[in-house]
Parts: sequence; C-alpha cells; structure tokens
Amino acid sequence: MSENISPNLGLSLVRVTEAAALAAGRWMGRGDPIAANLTATAAMADTFNTLDVDGCIVIGEEGRLGLASPLNSGNHIGNRNGAPMDIVADPIDGTSLLIKGSPGAISVAGIAPRGSMWAPAPAVYMEKIIVGSRAAEALVPACMDAPAAWTLALVARVTNKHVRDLVVFVLDRPRHADLIQEIQATGARVIARSHGDVSGALMAASQDLNVDILMGIGGVSEGVIAACAVKSLRGAMLGRLAPQSPEEAEAVRVAGLDTQQILTSNELVKGNNIYFAATGISNGGVLNGVHYSGAMAETDSIILRCETGSRRSVHTEHLLELV
Repeated sequence: MSENISPNLGLSLVRVTEAAALAAGRWMGRGDPIAANLTATAAMADTFNTLDVDGCIVIGEEGRLGLASPLNSGNHIGNRNGAPMDIVADPIDGTSLLIKGSPGAISVAGIAPRGSMWAPAPAVYMEKIIVGSRAAEALVPACMDAPAAWTLALVARVTNKHVRDLVVFVLDRPRHADLIQEIQATGARVIARSHGDVSGALMAASQDLNVDILMGIGGVSEGVIAACAVKSLRGAMLGRLAPQSPEEAEAVRVAGLDTQQILTSNELVKGNNIYFAATGISNGGVLNGVHYSGAMAETDSIILRCETGSRRSVHTEHLLELV
C-alpha cells in the first residue's frame, strides 16, 4: 500500500465535512431527509473533488439514497493529482435526528491509502463493540459471543469501575430490545439513540464523553468510518457481519463473505496512515452544530490522525457567500 500521504491531509479532509455540514444544517427540523441528503452529498462531493487525492469510495451511499450519487461505492473522487486513497464518508450521520431538529447529527469522513479499508459488498449491517483506550485490553474476540454481562465486567475491571458506573451506547432498534434489557439487568446505564452510529462510536472511543462502550448492530459503512476514528484514538473495536434480512443474507452468502469472522479495527482499516474528520450539524454530545448568522456561519469539527494519535479541535468561521 502507498505511504505517500500529505501530512496536512486531515486539514484538507475537514473541509469536506464542513461543506456537508453547512449544506445539511439548513435542513434541520424541516422534515425532508431526501433533500437534506442530496444537498449534503453534493456539497461533500464537490469539495472532495478539489482535494489532491485519487480517491475511490469503498462503501457508498446507494443503500441510503437509492439514487445515483457521486458517493456511491466504486466511484472515483478527488482531482486525481495525489496519492491513490480509499474513502468512506457519510454526509449526514443521523439524518432522522437532523430533520426532526434533534441533537447529534454530524458529517464524517475517513481516508487511508488504497487497499486499506475492508469493503464487504453487498453487506449492509454488522455487529460492533467499541471501547476507548483505557478499556482496549479488555476487548477480546470472545466478547462478540459472550453475554453482555461478561463483557461489561471485563471493561469495569480494567477501567477500575463498578459495572453500575458504566454507560453503554446502543442504537434504539427493535433488534436490540433483548440486548438493552440484558445490559440494564447488570446495573449498567444505557444511552439509547434512534440514530447516530458513528457519533456513538466517537463517544465510546473518546475518554471525555462519559460513554464507556458501544454495543449492537449498525451499518457496515458506519463501522469502517468508526474504525478510522477508533484506531486514531487508540481505542479497540470488534466487528462481524450481521445480515438483517433474508435478501441480505443470501447476497452475503453468494458473495462468499464470512458471517462468523470477527474483525478488529486493525483489520477493518489497515495501517496507520489514516485520517478521520467530523463536523457537527446539530448540537450534540460530540460536537456543536452549525450556527448561522446572516452572511456568516460557524462550525465545530475534530480531525484525527492515526499515525501520530493527534486530535485537533477546529472552530471555523465561514463567509457564506464564499462557500
């Protein structure tokens, strides 16, 4: 894999998530998910095409929009003047949150050298467990099949906490009803959010957001994006394909994908030349949302660089007539 990556690529990547957030923020509370996604996708793609990269979308948006999109799997993006790169991006992580005016919607993107990212097409869903650096040693493959109580006990032990002090992020889905009850039975506390898979991963992998672990089934693309962030934050992650319909299960079988294989973040995204960027769209626990004021707007972002472990917080003022 090519290691020829600009040391400033993270600063370029954040322009992409900022552009998507600025476009999506205008749709907050307006109840139109298609328009919000189309607008944010166009802004993200247009900005990507100004970057000095020869990018390829590894896992795209076709499952979300059902439309032709510049961010669909296999599409090339960037001006092709730079290194060949794998790209995975979500213009709006938490679309339903955004259109209802709820907190927690963010724009995210990850980038790494070509051939680095796991691309299990046509799979859509995967099971995930994510923890931060303090609990990384506790996360072993056996956790994927163990009762939640066992995994939470391991995390509690290495973080020097009681299980009742742990906070677990779980997507609020019918498929997680038993998991949530199992977690609650241990005495641990649950944050159940309707959407925001990547936002939840950031909460779990960070050390300052009062979430100890993410558990449950979410999107494959969100899982690969999350792996970029988790590796950069020195956390740990386990993932395994989890088809959620007979049609997806058959497509996965025909593609020869292994639904029993347990992958770590190092296998989801290989190497250390990885960058992750996120920008808040609506106010949330991870990032502040876009604030508009006349001809100006302000955004709140983070940039993660895996190779150095650096985390940059970026507050940007935008002159709207220039974006």
